[in-house]
Amino acid sequence: MSEVKDVATSVRSPRTEVFNFGPWAITSTKGHILKSLQLERYHQELELPQLPEMIFGDNVLRIMNVGGYGIEFNAFDSLKRVDAHNDPIKVAAAQKWQEARSDCEFIKKVVKPFDWTFTTDYKGTLLGDLQESSTDQRINMEKLKVREKIHFYEEMTLFEDELADNGCASLIVKMRVMQSCFFILLRFFLRVDDVLIRINDTRIYHEAGASYILREFTSREKSISDLKVEPSLYTNPTEIAEHLNVTVEQFDRIDFPAIDSEMT
Repeated sequence: MSEVKDVATSVRSPRTEVFNFGPWAITSTKGHILKSLQLERYHQELELPQLPEMIFGDNVLRIMNVGGYGIEFNAFDSLKRVDAHNDPIKVAAAQKWQEARSDCEFIKKVVKPFDWTFTTDYKGTLLGDLQESSTDQRINMEKLKVREKIHFYEEMTLFEDELADNGCASLIVKMRVMQSCFFILLRFFLRVDDVLIRINDTRIYHEAGASYILREFTSREKSISDLKVEPSLYTNPTEIAEHLNVTVEQFDRIDFPAIDSEMT
């Protein structure tokens, strides 16, 4: 285990910290919201007619093994997973919402159909020679509840949008490193006022000494009209998640190349 190293160069430049954990180097880079000139790549390479109001394109969490493989989380790759051709909310649930807001300029601007909620099933970007396969193994959540000293913690927003004051959409990644393991939660949270709440969670767990990572993806949602909870919970992803219906579950094991991947 080693200390966090701060390698920031200036106040305005992205701030980078590096934490070494056995054979793993965890690099956290955080910056400001991208300005219009910096968004050129997003406009050129993504098919989305509109982009989230706040994109933290400099924010990157990367976990790399000395063997040359790992995983990272960044805004650009997450937005690649947004449907650029269909408007699923309009089709599925939003007629009432649209009628109630017939004078909303935001609705009028959405000419080309696309998922303006920016829903993404992004699970992180794998780096190097890693093998994915479905698995019956599960992350031991009870073990994660055991009090253990946290040697490194990070939380960063990749993008956020207020849906023209008609809700919110955000993608946030959190990571904590303990002596025995590291754990990552990537959460997409969506609230469309008077329509629905959706949460896409990706949990990633690696235990010291193991030659693989476990990754669990879960999508939950529910119509707001069907929620029997206080409206104050609508803005609290942690609290509201247990009241949503599970619509998708995927359990994967990501195996490392056949080299020494033991933590020291």
